[in-house]
Amino acid sequence: MKAELHKLIELQKTDTNLRRLKQALETADERRAGIEQEFEQHAFSIREIQGRRDDLNSTRADLERQIAENKTYLERAERNLKHAQNQKEYETAMREMDALQKQITAFETQIVESMEQSEGVDKELDDRSEEISSLDSKREMALAAFDQNLAGEKAEFETESARRAQAFATLPDRLAAVYNRLAQRSRDGIAVAEVVNGACSACHMSLRPQVMLEVKKGAEIITCESCTRILYVQNKEAEASA
Repeated sequence: MKAELHKLIELQKTDTNLRRLKQALETADERRAGIEQEFEQHAFSIREIQGRRDDLNSTRADLERQIAENKTYLERAERNLKHAQNQKEYETAMREMDALQKQITAFETQIVESMEQSEGVDKELDDRSEEISSLDSKREMALAAFDQNLAGEKAEFETESARRAQAFATLPDRLAAVYNRLAQRSRDGIAVAEVVNGACSACHMSLRPQVMLEVKKGAEIITCESCTRILYVQNKEAEASA
């Protein structure tokens, strides 16, 4: 019976690993998308900073254009002032010059403010220069590593599936039927549970001393009185108890 129990234990380990691999394969697209999303978030934050820089540059260029236009108007107003033929023309030219000079000063103040903001943005970009320059390569490396790992999981799944079929074929029909029934009934697919600290590791119910003794002997298949899973103890623990 110990040989059959060992087969059941190994089969359970194989099935547990297959469940893990199956879940990994089924969520592969989602996990890959998660990697791409993570890098896209970094790229988006960088584009946002670059966008602020471009907006500030555009604003400054527009302000400089308006200053240039106003200086042209100011020159015309100065000419009008020089050629004023009466008090009204003189006052009109003076008011226009005053308004234009105020506008130019206001625009120049805005340019200074824009340049200060640009310095802050440039510093942000400079601080993240290494991240910006390596973002694409790191993304490709991360995706390549993921694809390589995924290929390994697929290969392992195929290997484990073949091993599982071979191991299952060696079980007596009665044990195979019991194993299948228990595995299909439980949500976690556990049909064979290890005893840990005197309790079933699947349902955590403590075992009666007599049941514990029978499990350690390993002379026959013993099931948990609570969840009916097949029980076993690690060899070292059983040997120490004996």
